[in-house]
Amino acid sequence: MARNGVPSPSSFLSRSSRFSFVALSAVGLALVTGCGGGDDGGAGSGRKPVVVVTTTWEGAFARAAGAENVTVIVPRSVHHAPDHDPKPSDLVAVAKADFVLYAPFEPYAAKIREAAGSSAKLVEVDLDNDPDKVRAEVDRLAGLFGTREAAGRWKAAFGTEYARLNKDLRAAWPDGKSPVVVSQVFTTWAAKLAGTDPAGTYGPDPVTPARLAELSAGKPDLVLDNAHMSTGTVLPGSGAKQVAIVNYPGDDLDLLAVYRGAAAELRKAMGGS
Repeated sequence: MARNGVPSPSSFLSRSSRFSFVALSAVGLALVTGCGGGDDGGAGSGRKPVVVVTTTWEGAFARAAGAENVTVIVPRSVHHAPDHDPKPSDLVAVAKADFVLYAPFEPYAAKIREAAGSSAKLVEVDLDNDPDKVRAEVDRLAGLFGTREAAGRWKAAFGTEYARLNKDLRAAWPDGKSPVVVSQVFTTWAAKLAGTDPAGTYGPDPVTPARLAELSAGKPDLVLDNAHMSTGTVLPGSGAKQVAIVNYPGDDLDLLAVYRGAAAELRKAMGGS
């Protein structure tokens, strides 16, 4: 089963099993002898934490929580993090980290830390752009990093921007009526941003003909597809406009840009400019 646009851990293990972590350990230890995270860089340490993340999504959460020294291991061009072969430079980065952030569907993170000989704290992040979940994760990470003040400033800016985008999208509803929306299970946050609840959801498992019939029967106006695991046109012949929703931030690790991008696509689909 997939999660947030990425295949399941079981499918990763077969991929990651080809990595020679014994060899990586040898390289890593040679490169990082004498290096290490030292103290955890968190609350009360008196210094800014060094954070290594697997992807830009975790990186954006870390930055929102107040971390400034953030290194991303997997390039944004790699759609699935486990397709990235760890390099010696990745091990060096991990070896110097106080925290390594990863998602539940990235089970190789612990092996990379071990190969790097790092004492970094492994932190699993719940990657979900639902605003309430984002605030909760940012609070939790800020508690670990000792950066609550910076996180508070980010949350204030986030609240202001989210409210603005939500207001603009509601104003763009065709004829002043909420559009009927069908959403991929990991893009429901975008429906919420538009001020509507999905009439139905699909994925991440293959959609059965019976389920397609159910979704089409609701006569949806929009289908919010997951750009990271799209399978093409979801409801062919239904007349619904399909909108590609992007979950991952860019290299600037700006999570707010993800909401702005989704809002722009939704506004366009609803007939706005």
